[in-house]
Amino acid sequence: MGYSKSDILDQVRAYHQDNVASGFVPGVTPVAASGAVLDEDDRVALVEAALDLRIAAGASSRRFERALAKYFGLRKAHLTNSGSSANLLALSALTSPQLEDLRLVPGDEVVTVAAGFPTTVNPILQNGLVPVFIDVELGTYNASPERIAEAIGPRTRAIMIAHALGNPFAAEEVAKIADDRGLFLIEDNCDALGSTYRGRLTGTFGDLATESFYPAHHITMGEGGCVLTDNMVLARIVESLRDWGRDCWCEPGEDNRCFKRFDQQMGTLPKGYDHKYIFSHIGYNLKSTDLQASLGLNQFGKIEEFGAARRHNWARLRAGLDGLPHLLLPEPTPDSDPSWFGFVLTVLDGAPFSTAELIGHLESRRVATRRFFAGNLTRHPAYLNSPFRVSGPLTNSDIIAERTFWIGVFPGLTDEMIDHSIRSVTEFVTGRT
Repeated sequence: MGYSKSDILDQVRAYHQDNVASGFVPGVTPVAASGAVLDEDDRVALVEAALDLRIAAGASSRRFERALAKYFGLRKAHLTNSGSSANLLALSALTSPQLEDLRLVPGDEVVTVAAGFPTTVNPILQNGLVPVFIDVELGTYNASPERIAEAIGPRTRAIMIAHALGNPFAAEEVAKIADDRGLFLIEDNCDALGSTYRGRLTGTFGDLATESFYPAHHITMGEGGCVLTDNMVLARIVESLRDWGRDCWCEPGEDNRCFKRFDQQMGTLPKGYDHKYIFSHIGYNLKSTDLQASLGLNQFGKIEEFGAARRHNWARLRAGLDGLPHLLLPEPTPDSDPSWFGFVLTVLDGAPFSTAELIGHLESRRVATRRFFAGNLTRHPAYLNSPFRVSGPLTNSDIIAERTFWIGVFPGLTDEMIDHSIRSVTEFVTGRT
């Protein structure tokens, strides 16, 4: 018996509907910190791409890139296999010989924060550059423009900072610092898709911005990421580095778009050497696939819906925990509208309980917790023998390492789940006060 594609996809929809989990039992059903929210259209999109055997980057990848660029109002978006790869490409692009005197060279410095995730910092070290670690402010968990400005030294060439858990840093002011000092600015926007600062989307203030589409993030394509820019020179470099370092810009399976495939001379190669096999960068293969992009395209239409759910869940937690003693509750950066990634809690000094005790209680109630990423990267074994400079004390980063964690606000959480999180924190704190 033969099956048409539509028959198979109808069965996929039926399968999805038959396997949707329902019901919440407090203390039994997990309240996850993060996760993908996937519906039957997402499942169908993946299966349809699989049926068509769209296993490499192709039409869906190009459509997703165009949709992302249009959403941000930027000229170019390049999909990657992860947000981590996007960060690597964005920073590596600044080292390209094609930038001539503007390129970053080994020993140059890049200002970043100590209280962050490794993949914002690792590309700095992987390119032979020196991270300059600065502290953040408690409450917003972002570095202030003043701390950034104070960290700039004679060898500083760039700033690379993430918007903390979806809460924007003062991007307009930081972009002005970068412009005034002749520095590049990379916005790690992986946790902040849909966040705005002064009415403008984060990810549009810097020379380059990055996104992650890992399942924990605002929309997902499984594994995946993106580099965005309005600078066509940087865009071309990013594409080359992503695609093996090749000089040609033809899509896979496409030949001679420039009509000069056999009519160029580069390096010391023979004139007319096939341009598809000329390499202008020492690059990588960090491409994504149409399987991923098909899911990403379907998720793309839910950015606003998911952002509204994140804001709702965060506001419900904030109101429910307001006034509770011994805890510092999070605050949005002034003039911002965050699309929150998580809800941050810091146990205050002198509290009659430890952070570990509170975390243990929440985990026992099936409320998942996560530390604020690395806490203080300079204290991790991976960086103890790495070259870096510290600007100013990292007092708050140490507090974050010792007393800060976050709980979930992602769209898969219901009001009932959020209220269970509120009760679990409140019962513990009031019981110890």
